[in-house]
Amino acid sequence: MQDFRKLEVWRRSHRMTIRAYKLTRELPPDERFGLCSQIRRAASSIPANIAEGCGRRSRAELRQFLYVSMGSASELEYFLLLARDLRLLEISRHQELEGELLEIKKMLAGLLQRLGP
Repeated sequence: MQDFRKLEVWRRSHRMTIRAYKLTRELPPDERFGLCSQIRRAASSIPANIAEGCGRRSRAELRQFLYVSMGSASELEYFLLLARDLRLLEISRHQELEGELLEIKKMLAGLLQRLGP
């Protein structure tokens, strides 16, 4: 068991979640239960699963939750792409968010690799 707050990948994914919440406030009201909800759910799932994995007893359990975080990061990547293609998100803002998200995914992959099989 370890303190998730000490992990840089958790801190960055937490900041990404805050950014995602701010972004969704700008979406049209008719997306409240659609894209807005999906973006928030996928974004918050990344740091939440890191935190939950850190609270588990074994490395195997931590790895499992990190894989779920990775899946949520990929899901968020798609929803941001969809928002861009629907012209609900400016291209420059999409590029910025996507770049940060790809860094988070690399950090998750590196952590998974360090944990071993």
